[in-house]
Amino acid sequence: MTDTLTKVADSPPGPRRAGSRPARRHRRRLRPAIRSALKHAVLILCALVMLYPVLWMVVSSLRPNDEIFQDPGLFLTNLESGNYGKGWNAFSKPFSHFMVNSAIVVLGAIVGNLIACSMAAYAFARLEFRGRKWWFSIMLLTIMLPVHVIIVPQYVLFSEFGWVNTFLPLIVPKFLATDAFFVFLMVQFIRGIPRELDEAARIDGAGHPRIFLQVILPLMVPALATTAIFTFIWVWNDFFSQLIYLTDPEMYTVPVALRAFIDGQSGTNWGAALAMSVVSLLPVFLVFLFGQRFLLRGIATTGGK
Repeated sequence: MTDTLTKVADSPPGPRRAGSRPARRHRRRLRPAIRSALKHAVLILCALVMLYPVLWMVVSSLRPNDEIFQDPGLFLTNLESGNYGKGWNAFSKPFSHFMVNSAIVVLGAIVGNLIACSMAAYAFARLEFRGRKWWFSIMLLTIMLPVHVIIVPQYVLFSEFGWVNTFLPLIVPKFLATDAFFVFLMVQFIRGIPRELDEAARIDGAGHPRIFLQVILPLMVPALATTAIFTFIWVWNDFFSQLIYLTDPEMYTVPVALRAFIDGQSGTNWGAALAMSVVSLLPVFLVFLFGQRFLLRGIATTGGK
């Protein structure tokens, strides 16, 4: 019996099986890498699908007018850089005139939203008044109200004021905190600011105006930046309201001017229209590029505890 155990102990070990420990570890390390590669491939494919219309617009703005809708690809065969010059001078005024008009409307809307929405948000978040919850609920309900429902009474009202064919109907309502989304966003941000700061300022003799201007407002920079960026993008791209109130070509903004390129009788210069569409996208792209850090910070910090 002892001799048998000695032979078994002295016998050399057999060959390792295919499913040994190093092989299993290698497979475990390889699986996350494969999953990550597949996820990135799918995300890149989805990004290309979403960016295809923009890339096609940029490429088509450099094509001759008769080749734009014949080739859906993204490769140029004939270069037509004159589309940008034709589009820039297509009207009695250069296209920069319409961009200045849009800039005036956008800057007025940004200033109005920053002032009015921040004040309304402070009132809802910090002041105690009768029916505050009801008024806040009514304000939230206006987010779900389509603009087409109120456009007719608004047009009648502004027409009585003599504001049609001016920038006032597009700017003045912003100073009345009509964008409930931004009010809600700032309310959520202010609720995340500790009330101990208000109490410390009140002990030092500060009232609500001073607390708002010197304590709350400096801490609201991420929310204010988010409001400014979203207002810029929405107002710059707004077509319906500007088409309703602006009837004189001298007052056209960029979206209305782009619509003027389309002519069903004399034919549409699609190359020039696409070229100016690319030009009109540049301010939005630059604002989002340089304001992305503030935008992400504002969205991340809004709605905290």
